[in-house]
Amino acid sequence: MENLGNLGQFLPIILMFVVIYFLMIRPQQKRVKKEKEFESMIKVGDRIITKSGIHGKIAELAETSIVLETMAGKLKMERSAISMEMSQKLNTKA
Repeated sequence: MENLGNLGQFLPIILMFVVIYFLMIRPQQKRVKKEKEFESMIKVGDRIITKSGIHGKIAELAETSIVLETMAGKLKMERSAISMEMSQKLNTKA
């Protein structure tokens, strides 16, 4: 019977961790997975927007970086700097 009492003491803490997992950690993991898929699907010629708001077209692709062609010239940046949400909005408007 004492084991059930001890479990009762920890039940609120366990429930709190479960709620945190489903409300915060799991959605974040899903978003990261979607962003990785998006980064792997981009190709030369795609129009994108970076997280800092730079618009351009992909001129070259490397394993972890891209060369972005903008009106000001070419910029080399990491694939992770591409904003999935803004790039998708840009491409659905066209």
